[in-house]
Amino acid sequence: MKKSLYTTLTVLVSFLMLNNTYAQYEDDTKTIQSTIDALYEVISGDAGVERDWDRFRNLFTPEGTLIPTFTDQEGNTRYLKWTPQEYVDRAGASLVRDGFWESELSSEIEQFGNIAHVFSTYDSRRTKDGEVFARGINSIQLFTDGSRWWVVSVFWSSENPASPIPDKYLGN
Repeated sequence: MKKSLYTTLTVLVSFLMLNNTYAQYEDDTKTIQSTIDALYEVISGDAGVERDWDRFRNLFTPEGTLIPTFTDQEGNTRYLKWTPQEYVDRAGASLVRDGFWESELSSEIEQFGNIAHVFSTYDSRRTKDGEVFARGINSIQLFTDGSRWWVVSVFWSSENPASPIPDKYLGN
């Protein structure tokens, strides 16, 4: 009986601590735009500045994915599929080491009921006001459960000479 009570209390305390941890990010997910803004903010920062990966993970559904596209050495277009934690594990250290700022240049938001899609054009820099080294488009799918917005997936493609970003996605 004591072990069962101890287990129940441990689970309850862990749940309350987790809820309190994420309560500080409540404003991030109130609207579609606040969720998108938080997504860009949390990965951005100067070299040497740690990112708030709890805040990052809080934006996503438990099954959330990040899906970059790329061209391999043979010229084939490919994609990878990561969980938020895999993204942190793969990209987190380089973001901190090299500095990384990603800013939304323009977006198109479409919503129906409890789902939304955001086509978000971005640019990337090593410092906040530094030279742009990459641009692309994030296709972001979101879901609301009635109390907050959740990122379901971020699927992106970087601009390249063969595939420049059309003016209509640059806010022109």
